[in-house]
Amino acid sequence: MATTSVAPAVAASRQPVVVPNVLFSNTKAGEDTLRIVTMYQFEPAEAQKIKAASTKAKVELTICKSRPEFNEKAKDAEVIYGDVRADTLEVATKLKWVQSGEAGMENMDPAMRQSPVVLTNYQRVFAPGISETAMGMLLSLTRGIAKYYMPQFYKQRTMQHVGTPKSTHHTELVGRTMGIVGMGGIGTELARRAYYGFDMRIVATDAKPLPKPDFVAELHDPGWFMEMVPQVDVLVGAAPLTPLTERMFNEKVFRSMKKTAHFLAMSRGKLYDDMALVRALKEGWIAGAGLDVFPVEPPPSDHPIFDCPNVVMTAHTSGWSPDRQVRLIDLFAENVRRYTEGVPLLNVVDKQRGY
Repeated sequence: MATTSVAPAVAASRQPVVVPNVLFSNTKAGEDTLRIVTMYQFEPAEAQKIKAASTKAKVELTICKSRPEFNEKAKDAEVIYGDVRADTLEVATKLKWVQSGEAGMENMDPAMRQSPVVLTNYQRVFAPGISETAMGMLLSLTRGIAKYYMPQFYKQRTMQHVGTPKSTHHTELVGRTMGIVGMGGIGTELARRAYYGFDMRIVATDAKPLPKPDFVAELHDPGWFMEMVPQVDVLVGAAPLTPLTERMFNEKVFRSMKKTAHFLAMSRGKLYDDMALVRALKEGWIAGAGLDVFPVEPPPSDHPIFDCPNVVMTAHTSGWSPDRQVRLIDLFAENVRRYTEGVPLLNVVDKQRGY
């Protein structure tokens, strides 16, 4: 991977990061037929869109019903869509490129990590829905909707105001600071919406040397993390899960936050220590939390997180929508076109870093 550039936003959604790949940037399709194998059950219209993506080669898409059939068909595959394990790599001797069906790469098979096969993922495709969910959670917390008014509606069948016009039972986002860990798809989209939609100040950290967007006030390397934490009113976990990020949001972090601050977990549940978060919520170290992800999913019914009234949770569904499915197919079809024309693929994964 030689260089990285960020494509400009378009009307429908932000374009994925374009990573020129030296393996394909100067090559042409080597065969008249590009053979793609998958176990993902594409709808007929989706499969047709993928097969029609290239004008340089005939695209043959084989959808398998079982793992044995998948491994058999993989022997002739140049491209695979989905998860690839060691047993598949052993037989797929013609394989050059794998399009993962996920954004997170923490479950990548070790054999795939060491393989020369190029891997692309769905970074940024899920970001619109996730960022909308994050803002919805945040508003539910800051405006008292989840803690005060939804229980009234469902349990008491009444509507009574809580606090006074001057009390802190209801707070605003305007002028507050959001700190984001991980300026990939989720972090960037959330930062843009919080800045332009809610007049928030955005600060962030990222392990990559990224150009700072205009809507971000400060962007630093991960070494700035503990300096950032006490400054922010909203702390967001949007980083990929790696050995360096696992449980990075721990007791030390939660104790360093403002008592009025909120924590949002939007990428991977194992980024945070759930029991430390429970203590933070129950003992008032922080004001509340919005969680789309959890370290163990689903959390057991006796988990103390369910006893915290200052929490809003969704079931790792923040990226779901019919629109996301359209983006999934569009990105894969675009990568098929790029592959057959010998131009850079979108969303090439650094397999050693894990994202």
